[in-house]
Amino acid sequence: MPKLTIDGIAVEVPAGTTILQAAESIGIEIPRFCYHERLSIAGNCRMCLVEVKPGPPKPAASCAMPVAEGMEVRTDSEMARKARRGVMEFLLINHPLDCPICDQGGECDLQDQAMTFGSDHSRYLEPKRAVTEKYLGPLIKTAMTRCIHCTRCVRFATEVAGVPELGMVGRGEHAEITSYLESAIASELSGNVVDLCPVGALTSAPYAFLARPWELRKTESIDVLDAVGSNIRIDTRSGQVMRVLPRLNEAVNEEWLADKSRHAVDGLRYQRLDTPYVRRDGKLVAARWDEAFAAIAERLAGVDGGRIAALAGDQADVEAMTALKDLMAALGSPHLDCRQDGAKLDPTARAGYLFNTTIAGIESADALLIIGSDIRWEAPIINARIRKRSLMGGFPVGRIGAPRDLTYPVTELGEDLGVLTGLIEGGHAFAQRLKDAKRPMVIVGQGALTGADGAAVLAAARALAEAVGAVDGEGWNGFNVLHTAAARVGGLDLGFVPGAGGRDTAAILEGCGSGAIEVLYLLGADEIDTTALGKAFVIYQGHHGDAGAQRADVILPGSAYTEKDATYVNTEGRVQRTRRAVFPPGEAKEDWAIVRALSAVLGKTLPFDSLEAVRARMNALNPLFARPGEVKPAPWTAFGAPGALGGGVSRSPIANYYMTCPISRASPTMAECTRVFLNGSLKRTGTDG
Repeated sequence: MPKLTIDGIAVEVPAGTTILQAAESIGIEIPRFCYHERLSIAGNCRMCLVEVKPGPPKPAASCAMPVAEGMEVRTDSEMARKARRGVMEFLLINHPLDCPICDQGGECDLQDQAMTFGSDHSRYLEPKRAVTEKYLGPLIKTAMTRCIHCTRCVRFATEVAGVPELGMVGRGEHAEITSYLESAIASELSGNVVDLCPVGALTSAPYAFLARPWELRKTESIDVLDAVGSNIRIDTRSGQVMRVLPRLNEAVNEEWLADKSRHAVDGLRYQRLDTPYVRRDGKLVAARWDEAFAAIAERLAGVDGGRIAALAGDQADVEAMTALKDLMAALGSPHLDCRQDGAKLDPTARAGYLFNTTIAGIESADALLIIGSDIRWEAPIINARIRKRSLMGGFPVGRIGAPRDLTYPVTELGEDLGVLTGLIEGGHAFAQRLKDAKRPMVIVGQGALTGADGAAVLAAARALAEAVGAVDGEGWNGFNVLHTAAARVGGLDLGFVPGAGGRDTAAILEGCGSGAIEVLYLLGADEIDTTALGKAFVIYQGHHGDAGAQRADVILPGSAYTEKDATYVNTEGRVQRTRRAVFPPGEAKEDWAIVRALSAVLGKTLPFDSLEAVRARMNALNPLFARPGEVKPAPWTAFGAPGALGGGVSRSPIANYYMTCPISRASPTMAECTRVFLNGSLKRTGTDG
């Protein structure tokens, strides 16, 4: 490994390391605009110039120059300082210097570095260049006169997002960043270019002029709009969520965030349930908490436990499911389920419902088969990780399902799940590619598990994983189930599933229609067919007036994920916790506390009255909940039910990526994205921009 000195400090780094990377390894920060550790090296801003000896008597770009044996680098010499002053002067020549009206003000790299390396006056007296604004879609606001041509956005779109729709046209002073045919950027990760932009050329359109960075209260939390569990930072002001930004976690989302997770938060302001409601004479009317509880108690009086059921929705937290599970047990009901989409998952075999490889483990795999998953829209962050691995080479990807653009090369194997039989027996051509791999992966999506043959698909996928060596018993487990609901793994780990003689989701809905189920408790469950509930008495507990609330006889207003300290388990089995950033509106309460209060009214008082006590109960039910941040490998056992694979992938669980839950369906921003991206309005019109 080459040895060199940087500012008099000796350092030894692997061959191929750049000077900038070597300097960072010993805590020396070199200014930069175009360089980013997750993107290719462009070397076009020249802000990272340093003095290098031996070598020509001129500064070198530290981001692009590899280290060499015996090299002496000075990052703060007079030569380096003079070069940076010159670069900064050139960058500011055409910059509008409109910081007071720029949304990037206060967190702008150009602003910070101009303070350090810039001058207090300009020598440039000629007219400045002005650039026409570009329309990049409803999520990105442009002010291209501020652009310094670092090309971070271009490289992100091309390399990470896999949508090469941004590029540079023109030369010299006439160079501009623009989109292909001036259309909106059709990417589920487009919001990340705003984070990457070192100036105010690209800013968040929904966040425009809402707040300044120093006015915001920052809370570290996690996202629950999909099952990835991306780490986020919630910025609030005056009790309202202003924006959501990604938080670094190499094991989960690196530093990226999907557009829905970032921009759907304006849905937290609309269609909120802020007071209890009771249906009287066919109409829902506002009520007090004691009146709502009394209405429930009156209806439950004399009802046998076998005629009561509960369903947990996609964003239910583990604390609330713990309380509701215990309440249902106290009422004598075995009818409960957290799989509101009807996925045929085996709750007794943890390895059969986890993403066992882990998200970071994707980078160690060398072959992949996707079964019934539109992974780009079901889990954009995981899809980006797969693309990252694909770009390294030696990573064949096959897929069973309707053809989709996943942003990387895919061998489409058709929609017939019967292909699995040929893969297991080795007769299919792609089977050999899986067998030749040292660490093959299999990903099973919810689209393959929600059909009538879902259990057979699960068993066949397990058999295939064993046949191709995806489970080697030596630390590699390439069998993965990709969930779309943040609550799913936590509910399965908790055991929020039918007890002995209990009904699953489909049977509960059938029972409501036939009259066998008289009372149904919906814990944020909005993705079910509410027309199938017949005359059942429906209790809905949630935070938005969505499908479940519209059918309810009693509504109990709960809290959204930004309004409570709660536990979730992501698709790989990683226990994570949200943090309260704001308080719920009006009379809304934390979900576990609502169930606890109701239990007292029903005479079935639950033995906990604090968050700590609820979590102690959770930990007693499953010790994994006491280990936030960890992923514990699950033992490999048999799961699924062998049977005939009778057809194609039943359906994609994502019909509209931008509207998959009550929060996103209430979001004006997501409604605009639906109009632009799904209804064919990618071109700019008089109403866009």
